[in-house]
Amino acid sequence: MDGALHIVSDVMTQTVVAVGREANFKEIVRLMQEWKVSALPILEGEGRVVGVVSEADLLPKEEFRDSDPDRSTQLRRLSDLAKAGSVTAGELMTSPALTVRANETLAQAARTMARAKVKRLPVVDELGMLQGIVSRADLLKVFLRDDEDIAEQIRREVVSYLFPAPPSAVRVEVRDGIVTLSGRIRDTSLVPVAARLVRAVEGVVDVTFDLCDPGPSVAPSTPSPGREESASPA
Repeated sequence: MDGALHIVSDVMTQTVVAVGREANFKEIVRLMQEWKVSALPILEGEGRVVGVVSEADLLPKEEFRDSDPDRSTQLRRLSDLAKAGSVTAGELMTSPALTVRANETLAQAARTMARAKVKRLPVVDELGMLQGIVSRADLLKVFLRDDEDIAEQIRREVVSYLFPAPPSAVRVEVRDGIVTLSGRIRDTSLVPVAARLVRAVEGVVDVTFDLCDPGPSVAPSTPSPGREESASPA
């Protein structure tokens, strides 16, 4: 991957297994096993995403298969108990579906996944039509980026901007995604800014600094105004 900011369409899977509302329980389980996925988008019409069925939606059927939950459990888990008795995708699905757009950044998609605690998201267009699927593993592909590509982007977009003169004063090294900035800078208050900008570069795992102030410069001594140096005797 190059230094450009990547979006969901760069990493998403375009071949997606999906089912309609009428798909039955066993068909859903079979497709999940076959395609090695943990969730399926549910479509209607020409391909509009109306919901998602995940493993979590299917598990209540097994959980409550041979048990008679007490009243407190029934009150707390009404939704799960309803799904335990469901047999079609339309009954089992979580709706409306949580989705992302193809032009969203990987960071935006990652935040959506983290907040919702889901492993994958359907990718849709402005009409809600399915375009692909993006998973946690897809979002992690940025960390496969070459170290030197990362270093070059940091030199170009961070170091040349924050520490422009002389260019060689700050060195950038990257190993296994860990960035080290070293050298002498005149304004150490810029270090937190540099840290934030470097961490925003895709593929960066962490950043460390070995930067220091060059110290006060010493001006050459000059004669005091109004006084002349004594001439040496002839």
